[in-house]
Amino acid sequence: MKIDIHNHLYPPNYLNQLESARVFTIGVDSEGNKIIADKGSRVVTLTEQMVDINIRLREMDRNGINVQVLSLSIPNAYFNDVGLARELAIMSNDYYVQLRNRYPNRFWCLASVPLPHTNHAIDEMERALIKLKMNGLVLGTNVLGEYLDAPKFSPFFEHANKLGATILLHPMSPPGVEQMDDFGLAPLVGFVFDTTTTVARMLFSGFLERYSNIKFILPHLGGAVPYLFGRWEIGWRAYPECRSRIQSSPVEILKRLYYDVVSLHGPALMCAYNSVGIDKILLGTDYPHVIGDVGKVIESIEKLDIPAVEKESIYSKNAIGILNNIE
Repeated sequence: MKIDIHNHLYPPNYLNQLESARVFTIGVDSEGNKIIADKGSRVVTLTEQMVDINIRLREMDRNGINVQVLSLSIPNAYFNDVGLARELAIMSNDYYVQLRNRYPNRFWCLASVPLPHTNHAIDEMERALIKLKMNGLVLGTNVLGEYLDAPKFSPFFEHANKLGATILLHPMSPPGVEQMDDFGLAPLVGFVFDTTTTVARMLFSGFLERYSNIKFILPHLGGAVPYLFGRWEIGWRAYPECRSRIQSSPVEILKRLYYDVVSLHGPALMCAYNSVGIDKILLGTDYPHVIGDVGKVIESIEKLDIPAVEKESIYSKNAIGILNNIE
């Protein structure tokens, strides 16, 4: 059984709402690809599978994916306009639940919440996890440029911690993204390092220890996180500001997190495997983004020199163990 924890689907009216609210534009790039753009710069390249369920199901069957855990991609539901943010989050969550009810053996779902509006985000989290029985949350690595350890978000995470929520962190456009227009550097470099920056802040601020009941999933093998274990350990010992707010060592804390396998590079996968252990690694594909290749992700797992039973843990067992509302 294969459960893809990291893939994306836009509800039918989501893109229309973005465009009608005039916060993003839907257009085409120089090669004729449909894109979501912000001030003329590409945010996401749109593919048919991002909205077409029938194509998605056929490709799941072809690639041997039993279940996709659906979530929103960029820009999610983060807008200063509270009405728009709430509308997009509620609409998306309701749509995912309808799909799950229609295809209970194919689709599970992660809820979006209308941050930065903390009280409304708490309300929607409760509705999603308790009433709708969704399987967790997806949160951006930053919300309109503010990182998740900002004090204004504390009430939200306190409540998520009480609920024992599972949260997939998803990269957002990082500060300085305007310098990354060339060569597609935003998705190739900016996103993975926004994840890295977010996790570093969550680590050294004491956030991860404070909210230890939340099960965080880091995409793309955590960005550069496993590679930086040693450097962060040294920094913790060298810099007073890095050790003043946490009780445990960085490595001990980071081993509690979960990491999806969207990397496609065997040595990087083994770095994560050797750093955090098999129980913390999950199947994710980033489907159906143009750089999300399901076949190559699975191939990269199959090539790992690890026991078959451990590959089964990556494919499904670990996800089943941490997702909310799994019967």
